[in-house]
Amino acid sequence: MYSKPQRMLAEFFGTFALIFFGAGSICADQFMQSSGQPGLGLLGIALAHGLAIGIMVSALGHISGGHFNPAISIGFWVTRKATTFDTLLYWFSQLAGGSAAAYLLRAVVPEATWRAVHLGTPALAGGITRATGMVIEGIMTFFLVFVVFATAVDEKGAFNKIAGFAIGLTITMGIMFGGPLTGAALNPARAFGPALASHDWLNHGVYWVGPLAGGVLAGWIYDVAFLRGKS
Repeated sequence: MYSKPQRMLAEFFGTFALIFFGAGSICADQFMQSSGQPGLGLLGIALAHGLAIGIMVSALGHISGGHFNPAISIGFWVTRKATTFDTLLYWFSQLAGGSAAAYLLRAVVPEATWRAVHLGTPALAGGITRATGMVIEGIMTFFLVFVVFATAVDEKGAFNKIAGFAIGLTITMGIMFGGPLTGAALNPARAFGPALASHDWLNHGVYWVGPLAGGVLAGWIYDVAFLRGKS
């Protein structure tokens, strides 16, 4: 088994990649549009997030489990697959990785570009209330954590084969739907890093309450329905 520092480092780098390439794709889309070029569009941004996670889960999942998301870690905690201490260590690593990536983006992306999109900080669309945003984020994160348990936790799943692919596509699917509505964070660290670096905390609680609730519910349901008492 890998040591705690090694697992924390894996969680740091995995979350760093998600924010740097995911939020970075939003900055790139804005830069291209401001330069009169066709932007990446919703599909391109969704794929950037999904590919970042899919690749990093495949690369580092054997070290730390490839959470890169406090909502996934809390799913492990509520099902007693991770201790409280380890969960807090993972959260620290994830938030640190997301914050480091956001500050690096702030340093390398033109100021006018990152300010225009708040470094990719997720935001509620007009007409979407905080309560509705929490529900949307919670449902999308529910399916993300459910897929993580089905492919990476379940011994009959396919961690060594398709877990990274399936998890990455789940994020892509969520952003295709939720991106225009809530920004589709599905991950408190994805919201926290850019919010910290851009000083944009508007409706920030939505991106903690919704995903964490979805993660708890998905982990508990999969554990009770499919893992306990399995022959």
